[in-house]
Amino acid sequence: MDKETFKIVITDLDGTLLNNNREVSLTDMKSLYWLGENNIVRVIATGRNFFSALKALKDNFPIDYLIFSSGAGIFDWKRKKLIHSQFLPENEVSQISQILINHEIDFMIHEMVPENHKFLFHRTNKKNPDFERRIDVYKEFAIELNPGKEKFDHASQILAVFPNDISLFDEIKNKFNDIKIIRTTSPIDGDSIWMEIFPETVSKGHGIEWLCKKIKIAQSETISVGNDYNDIDMLEYTAEKYVVSNAPDDLKERFPVCNSNQQNGFTSALDLYFDFI
Repeated sequence: MDKETFKIVITDLDGTLLNNNREVSLTDMKSLYWLGENNIVRVIATGRNFFSALKALKDNFPIDYLIFSSGAGIFDWKRKKLIHSQFLPENEVSQISQILINHEIDFMIHEMVPENHKFLFHRTNKKNPDFERRIDVYKEFAIELNPGKEKFDHASQILAVFPNDISLFDEIKNKFNDIKIIRTTSPIDGDSIWMEIFPETVSKGHGIEWLCKKIKIAQSETISVGNDYNDIDMLEYTAEKYVVSNAPDDLKERFPVCNSNQQNGFTSALDLYFDFI
């Protein structure tokens, strides 16, 4: 495909655009500016909630759109306006919560976008350091759930933290036909497994598809770069796709590989399609 035909570039944030110091390299930053100067739409698609994404990105960061919470919300970065959001209905929030409680799983119920950094949490008191660290990070926004008294409301997502066992994924997936379950490696300890439960149409891939239709960009004009399991839908949707070399081995077997997030992986992938100066 000719280089000129690509009109949008989408990148994951943690472990992809951000290096291990949670910074964007000078090389990758220059590439983002170059894309903007050449009218290529720049999108970050992250699993982070809106509040967390804003902590990582300065107000003048060189992008055009932010897809956050794995696609639960889309923010027009230049106009500073939320343009798309989705939620789980209260009856499903109640049912899924009860299943997790019965299986003694630690989890959090997040408020609707864009206030989804606020959440109720259920703690089993089993050893789960990653779960406790996340509560500590958001302690001013976290309230402990009282299952006997709580009236469940709509929610942007439910997030369960598993130290290792993931057998519950299929049980929940099979019980509900209108939810999306995304497996993510914890960005906090890089080891624990997060089960993120969203409405069925929430994923980075769906978010990109929605955005492309809105701004009239064809699927054939898209490129993405990712690093983790919650990027799979995004990678499968875009015409060209890469995972950084620090991605899990099974993802590197499925998708083309570029440099690591420590070695300007974002730019190394795009070098094949754009004439960076």
